[in-house]
Amino acid sequence: MAGPGGDMQWCFSQVKGAIDDDVAEADIISTVEFNHTGELLATGDKGGRVVIFQQEIENKNQPQFRSEYNVYSTFQSHEPEFDYLKSLEIEEKINKIRWLPQKNAAQFLLSTNDKTIKLWKISERDKRPEGYNLKEEDGRYKDPNTITSLRVPVLIPMDLMVEASPRRVFANAHTYHINSISVNSDNETYLSADDLRINLWHLEITDRSFNIVDIKPANMEELTEVITAAEFHPHQCNTFVYSSSKGTIRLCDMRASALCDKHSKLFEEPEDPSNRSFFSEIISSISDVKFSHNGRYMMTRDYLSVKIWDLNMENRPVETYQVHEYLRSKLCSLYENDCIFDKFECCWNGNDSVVMTGSYNNFFRMFDRGHRRDVTLEASRENSKPMQVLKPRKVCAGGKRKKDEISVDSLDFNKKILHTAWHPQDNIIAVATTNNLYIFQDKVN
Repeated sequence: MAGPGGDMQWCFSQVKGAIDDDVAEADIISTVEFNHTGELLATGDKGGRVVIFQQEIENKNQPQFRSEYNVYSTFQSHEPEFDYLKSLEIEEKINKIRWLPQKNAAQFLLSTNDKTIKLWKISERDKRPEGYNLKEEDGRYKDPNTITSLRVPVLIPMDLMVEASPRRVFANAHTYHINSISVNSDNETYLSADDLRINLWHLEITDRSFNIVDIKPANMEELTEVITAAEFHPHQCNTFVYSSSKGTIRLCDMRASALCDKHSKLFEEPEDPSNRSFFSEIISSISDVKFSHNGRYMMTRDYLSVKIWDLNMENRPVETYQVHEYLRSKLCSLYENDCIFDKFECCWNGNDSVVMTGSYNNFFRMFDRGHRRDVTLEASRENSKPMQVLKPRKVCAGGKRKKDEISVDSLDFNKKILHTAWHPQDNIIAVATTNNLYIFQDKVN
């Protein structure tokens, strides 16, 4: 990737998680999210756990080791449940985590599984009270007759404890599986989206939410599309977008009406007739939508590409990047092994100049928007020596394979990077392979 001083090189920094080849289902990472400062990095997994890593203060004497992330807190966010009315098991898998902007010493985050959203408070304790009048130090109550003087309890230092406590539980509002949550820029409300509806919540109120989008047809046999992702605009609290399985993105304005079934803008690219195939509709489904930090653009990810849209232009994207075009000839086998339904996410870097998304074979892709350059990198145990520079990878789509190229037929479709995150200020990225979290940073010259 091109940095201000020519090409930027990425180095291995850390890898978290077990090395075993046989992966426990519960350990598979299902979401990755930096907080607003980048000091904390949260992951959620299929076992309903949230693990938070904290960035250690950088060592001024060794600038090359500037950011180690170490475990800060681990807690069980969701448990498996059973819906007796519908005879359905509700998985504990964490679908999304979203941090709230920090207002005081504590941190808050929202985590959701298929049905229930929870607001968690993460706080630190490094002092404890000592010198009670009515209790011994071990907690036993004293005989009041033995108390002859009045003591003032004092706070004494203790080992740091990080506590996670559930402050709110937002339940029973979604009939279908929740795929997105997004905190509004007013920092008071957030939205949650499932396959057919989007709800608006107040962070303080758990027993009611407002339904702001409902695309459920009166007759379910007429269902042609579902909602795949939704997000609030980063600065305009009245604006949000949602994407659909048909490849369209709708922008809605909550000032226009209480129920935003009529969109303000519809972003859709006309289909290229020469690329029409049996799989066209499946691969055009949008798996993720993200506003740029400046709020001018949004990025969408479909199966084969990343598109950047200008909010002022609805008829086509201003940039299109092919993530793994060499898979177009393999769609038939990807359909048979269900990989064609994989939902890849995408993210922006801190100044919106580079976008990143995942691929198969534990590859991930970066696209430099200004220089129109792209690179394929790999997250693997083989390249995991400290500060080892990542070598760009190339895939050979057909014909004669060069020395460093990898043949399409030898790609491992079980190794996939669906979840990635970029530090909001620094060139530090987090990349989730099945059950491992890789952290890479740019090389400090």
